[in-house]
Amino acid sequence: MKHLPYFAILFFLLLFFSSCAGIQYLSIETREPAQVTLPAEVNSVLVVNNVVKQPDDIGHNIKRLGKKQFDNIKVSADSVAIFYTEALAQFLDEEEYFGAVKYYQKPLRSDTDFWKELPIQPETMNELRRSTATDAIISLDKLLLQTEWVDFFQQEGVKYAGLTGKIQSVIRVYLPSMEGKIPSIQFHDSLKWEGYDTRGRLVFAELTLPTQEEALKQLAVYAAEKMTKVFSPHWERQDRWYYTHFNSRMREGEVYARGNQWLEAIEKWNEFYTREKKMLNRAKAAHNIALAYEMLDEMESAYEWATVANDLFRQSTSPSSLERRRSALFKKEIERRRDASRKLNMQIQ
Repeated sequence: MKHLPYFAILFFLLLFFSSCAGIQYLSIETREPAQVTLPAEVNSVLVVNNVVKQPDDIGHNIKRLGKKQFDNIKVSADSVAIFYTEALAQFLDEEEYFGAVKYYQKPLRSDTDFWKELPIQPETMNELRRSTATDAIISLDKLLLQTEWVDFFQQEGVKYAGLTGKIQSVIRVYLPSMEGKIPSIQFHDSLKWEGYDTRGRLVFAELTLPTQEEALKQLAVYAAEKMTKVFSPHWERQDRWYYTHFNSRMREGEVYARGNQWLEAIEKWNEFYTREKKMLNRAKAAHNIALAYEMLDEMESAYEWATVANDLFRQSTSPSSLERRRSALFKKEIERRRDASRKLNMQIQ
């Protein structure tokens, strides 16, 4: 049997060690606080629809194939406010933050003045709270919708187009204890679609463009999901990473991390951090320890180790290095989460 030449052995060794030293990514879910902190006595809320249906001829344009100018078209916004408020009530209920989330089936507005906002009067608010046995009212007080359709080309008799939908809304929280100060939340956003305008035909089904009416309802549900995060603590998915190394202690820490045994991982990574001489490797171990403390929801310790890691990366890498920038972002995120956890603890007590 022939022996491998020296350079081949060296190549395989380098390949082995490079596979053992690197970065492993993972996705985590973080508990984020509500953006608006309601008084502690608010245990139940009522979601209501307090807008007038948008007229069909307001806010919708189309640029047809071969045309340079947009034309105004009619698009029905029927039931969009209902989709919005029903979805908001459902999403809030699913978060299980409030003791009870109720939905008022009947729209409060019976007039036709679309452009005018009419906040709920105190006597109406008190009557709604009394009749539904709720502590506060979350009311959709304004809803403005826009769509813009552009035809791009036609293939086999079917148009390929783009659709942009925009939504603006105002939600107010009515509380009897606010002494006339009504929290108001404004929301502005848009969604875009692109595909074939099949209008019920089966061709190109995988790239079907929604109708403007369908897009409005999707916008409403999208806005309701965003508003849920305003009023209720919620979960967010984020990406994290930890460093791997061919050192036995680092490898043991990685094994524990994969099994969600974060205390044991900290012990091994800390042993490596204490004994290691190379500053860059110490920085990576410190980062791993910070991540482990974050996973244990010990945000003060996580921030302390993220600071240590960032300082070490700053000392051992160039100003433009990816590791230094990545470490700075991680430290900032841990600082944000540390401050957010304090707010969250106040909200869920």
